[in-house]
Amino acid sequence: MAQFTRHVGRVGDRKVAVVFREVPSEPHMALVVYTEILNRSIHDPLIDCINSDIGQNSEELALALNRSYTTDGHIILQKLHAEGMLKKVNTEQIIMTPGPGIQIKLSELNTILDEMAQGEEAVRKLAEMDKQLGIQDPFQVAKRMRANKDAYNPETIPPTKKGINAPIGLQADDGALGDNILANNLRMQAEKMSREANGLLAEAQRLMEQANQMAPAPTVNLNAAIESPVAKKTRGRPKKTITA
Repeated sequence: MAQFTRHVGRVGDRKVAVVFREVPSEPHMALVVYTEILNRSIHDPLIDCINSDIGQNSEELALALNRSYTTDGHIILQKLHAEGMLKKVNTEQIIMTPGPGIQIKLSELNTILDEMAQGEEAVRKLAEMDKQLGIQDPFQVAKRMRANKDAYNPETIPPTKKGINAPIGLQADDGALGDNILANNLRMQAEKMSREANGLLAEAQRLMEQANQMAPAPTVNLNAAIESPVAKKTRGRPKKTITA
């Protein structure tokens, strides 16, 4: 089976790691880091993070980077942000390369993932309607959503002009990432993960109730276990011993 690696691609001839697939209020833009210009203290931990289980299982690489550290002890995402290494690039210009001989534009990949998310959302709503009607299907388990386009709320992002309310090198229109954009991305991901966790807990509870209806779990007779022959004491006087 072919091995696929998420979050990696290129812009022209330059390798990039895609930190956020979409920017709030600008779904045609993504946030990337050019890996070849990073120093070793950031580059090696970042690559290790991408290849790790947490990196490959994260919907957005930023979530994993926010839990990983550089060799000098800094959180990778914060370090990239502080040094202005996160750049906005049009998704049409980003070619994702998840495996040998595999290439797809990030814009096309985002469209596919958004359609998958909408389909899964429809399945989830139908499952909730069925549950309200008393119809239960143990095989309909909620899948994790793979996109979050609808979660973006441009109204929560204050307008930022170059040179105003933004640190030097981190203005919204110079290709770097501002504090508000980074915070809103992380907040959006946290809310999405919370919704997914609640959905899985509800599904687990439903399946447990259905299992109990089909075959109640066996009960343990505590009295019988306590009053076992080993635990019983002999009644009456103790036997006398005869001495020579």
